[in-house]
Amino acid sequence: MSKQRGFTLIELVLVIVILGILAAFAVPRFVNLAGEAREAAVNALAGSLRAAGALARSISLATGAGANSTISMEGANVTMVNFYPAGTVAGIGTALADTSGYTSSYSAGTATFRPATGGSATCQVTYTQAAVNGVPTVTPTITGC
Repeated sequence: MSKQRGFTLIELVLVIVILGILAAFAVPRFVNLAGEAREAAVNALAGSLRAAGALARSISLATGAGANSTISMEGANVTMVNFYPAGTVAGIGTALADTSGYTSSYSAGTATFRPATGGSATCQVTYTQAAVNGVPTVTPTITGC
């Protein structure tokens, strides 16, 4: 009676084929995880922008600051426009405090934040400063993330 040692070539090939079939079904499910993570991060940043704006407005009203003044948030000076942070580095950029993982650009009262890695130019959050008697607009765009 002979004892079998190890696996035969056929058994090894069968295991490899079965693993290949499983991988063919599993890989497509996980391919877009990076894009979905960027979408979630963009939506989270949009919420952070809204919260920073609301907090800055609350501080402005509580301290009796003027509509277009500068307030202090945790020791940092935040430039306000119409009782909300301006769409500048000194405004929403300072109120937000931490923009790590994003590239930001500022132009004419509008701040745009894009994920630093991956995604297209349309994967972004846009903050537009408040108009007179208005509120700022925060627009997440997740196409191309």
